[in-house]
Amino acid sequence: MRLIHLLAAFFLFTLCMPQPFAKGVYQTKSDFVSTAFAGESPKPKVLWINGEIKPSIEAILAHKFNKLRLKYWQQADESVWIMNEIGKESPITVGIHVKQGKIAKTKVLEYRETRGGEVRHDFFTNQFIDAQLQADHQLDKHIDGITGATLSVRALTKLSRIALYLDGYIRQQNAN
Repeated sequence: MRLIHLLAAFFLFTLCMPQPFAKGVYQTKSDFVSTAFAGESPKPKVLWINGEIKPSIEAILAHKFNKLRLKYWQQADESVWIMNEIGKESPITVGIHVKQGKIAKTKVLEYRETRGGEVRHDFFTNQFIDAQLQADHQLDKHIDGITGATLSVRALTKLSRIALYLDGYIRQQNAN
């Protein structure tokens, strides 16, 4: 009888704990890039964050952006961006595949927070599919939040906006 009580107490305790199992690597960067380009990954390119684009990135993030360059992959009208943004306390690594100026795929590659890990699931990331960037650097679609994951939702939304902005920037540079 005592064993049953101990097992029941342990079960209830684990249900009430924060989600320590949300942390993890869900896909490697190279696998995401390879999947986006159907197995034939182009060579990575580097975009230098200059005075022309840095203010826009910082406006989207609503904080300073300290990187000097970003690595990306591009082939025809597609690009892949792998970036990090802080959720509540730790960085979230996200892969974003942009095709013809729209998001084709958003995937949480590595999640380091103890809460809010629901953002890694397809039911959430599929909301970004076909999203485009408006002139005011906002997405043209509403992204539903997740209770308890507000900061993680914001992080993925900001990174999606940046990926679309940078994709448009490199396509414009290539056209000139």
